[in-house]
Amino acid sequence: MYRFLLTPRWWGINVFVVLAIPFCIFMGSWQLGKFEDRVDTHQEAESRPAPGEQVAAPLEQLLPVDQETSGRPATATGVYGKQFLVPDRELDGRNGSYVLTLLKTEGGRTLPVVRGWLASGKPAPAAPGGQVTVTGALQASETSGTDGVHTAGGLPSGQLGMISAASLVNLVPDDVYDGWVTLTAADSGLVPVPASVPEGSGLDLKAFQNLGYTGEWFVFAAFVVFMWFRLLRREAEAARDRALGLEPEPV
Repeated sequence: MYRFLLTPRWWGINVFVVLAIPFCIFMGSWQLGKFEDRVDTHQEAESRPAPGEQVAAPLEQLLPVDQETSGRPATATGVYGKQFLVPDRELDGRNGSYVLTLLKTEGGRTLPVVRGWLASGKPAPAAPGGQVTVTGALQASETSGTDGVHTAGGLPSGQLGMISAASLVNLVPDDVYDGWVTLTAADSGLVPVPASVPEGSGLDLKAFQNLGYTGEWFVFAAFVVFMWFRLLRREAEAARDRALGLEPEPV
């Protein structure tokens, strides 16, 4: 009754099933692993001391910026130079701008420093003169997916849409650090900008998407098995009916 399993059609079905099930299980396990990695990273971030409890370290010791060093307090010494406004940045529900000033460090490279947040319509205070030592939370360069970033261009002179070395490369001749700091204590007239959570370190939407994809792949595997048994049963019943002479006559 099961000789039909040796037909070319069923050879194709069986090969598909044998390949599809391990593939679905592999993909489901991979997505589950991605979710577990995000959970572990989140737990590690939760167990770290708060930024205010960490000792500030020289900037060079914390580079490059990664999930481990993002948000860590960093110090740098230099002289303030060119200043920009980064518009349309919200803080506590109010719209305003970040005041971004470039710090020419003792090593010769330039560090973008967010000195604080300024409400819309207010003039940005000038940066302190002479040599200064700044302390602030280290942040990774922004990307086109970062909240508040302007990527369409068209901003007035003196404004910057995205805080990154790439956005500054054509505006200043200096070698710019791939990262920036937001001052722990903002300069007079400004509000401190809190450090953002490192990307991929929390249980965000992407983490639960990984968990959802895990379920989908395992459901696909179960569906393949279900459909194989359903086709097998239907074919076996048809073969039994033919053996008993019950095959319906063609219309």
